[in-house]
Amino acid sequence: MKAVRLEAVGSIALREVDKPSAGADDLLVRIEACGVCGTDRHLFHGEFPCKPPVTPGHEFSGIIEAIGSSVTGFSVGDRVTGDPNIACGRCPYCHAGRVNLCRNLNAIGIHRDGGFADYVVMPQKQAFRLPPSLKPTHGAFCEPLACCLHGVDLAAIKPGGSVVVLGGGVIGLLTVQLARLAGAKTVVLSTRQASRRALAEELGATASVDPGAGDVIDAIAGPDGLVPGGVDVVFECAGVRDTVEQSMRLAKAGGTGVIVGVVPQGMQVAFEPFDLLFRELKVLGSFLNPYTHGRAAELIATGAIEVDRLISRQVTLEEAPAVIANPPAPGEVKVLVVPGRG
Repeated sequence: MKAVRLEAVGSIALREVDKPSAGADDLLVRIEACGVCGTDRHLFHGEFPCKPPVTPGHEFSGIIEAIGSSVTGFSVGDRVTGDPNIACGRCPYCHAGRVNLCRNLNAIGIHRDGGFADYVVMPQKQAFRLPPSLKPTHGAFCEPLACCLHGVDLAAIKPGGSVVVLGGGVIGLLTVQLARLAGAKTVVLSTRQASRRALAEELGATASVDPGAGDVIDAIAGPDGLVPGGVDVVFECAGVRDTVEQSMRLAKAGGTGVIVGVVPQGMQVAFEPFDLLFRELKVLGSFLNPYTHGRAAELIATGAIEVDRLISRQVTLEEAPAVIANPPAPGEVKVLVVPGRG
């Protein structure tokens, strides 16, 4: 079968590899679609820890082709999405229910072979069934949506509250929708790209701002801004220094900033501890998707979250290495790798 192989930092190529087999507790899944994530680009550049050589791709869904001898509850032909983050269940963090902080986390597409391939193997406990009527490409959005759900859970948005989302990529646009579903009355998205601002407003943002057009802090939280004094919750969804720093300044006194975007390992930001103290700000990291993948699958299956308009383009496995090795195209939201396409 064909698989995209991250062979070392800065080295990625399409290879012919052996088709995997399902172990006793595993599912062999024929990939229908796998999303290209910013984390995949961080892996390529050595900015996120992984174990090459490995097949990346952790946002996948597909059709079960074979099941292991101990598998129950799944059948050949089922459409499934996979939670890629396999916790050990034995360490102190797992015992405390903090499975995303597992000391022995083994992630599909990071530490073991993932979905940029014709097939992937995953443990049955990581699988969630999707309806056969679902558009095949939509299942690939379950994993990023699950990560956004964790951030929204941590934020504890109150009905009628105010929210700013920094970053107009797929994580930002999914978070806009979740914030509205959580009851936020005001949701402002900040991104430089006009097409993403327009899409955000179509998907539920009450306003959007261009940080390249002036001081974004003043435009949102200034005396004459959209939300004078700042907002209840800020979601940082871009993973860059400027937006991380902005998140702390856009939250109102007593407000919350949630870092959802994956920042490059080693990046540092400037902040004033006195400001956090004096305004009693809460700054939270949101890592992975503990116990949220099933909820994400349900939201996708019911159509409660719009994903079709987030698909910028679909590419083949042959095209995937170049997509991963290069920055996103202007205006691009989500690229899906579809094996066998074309």
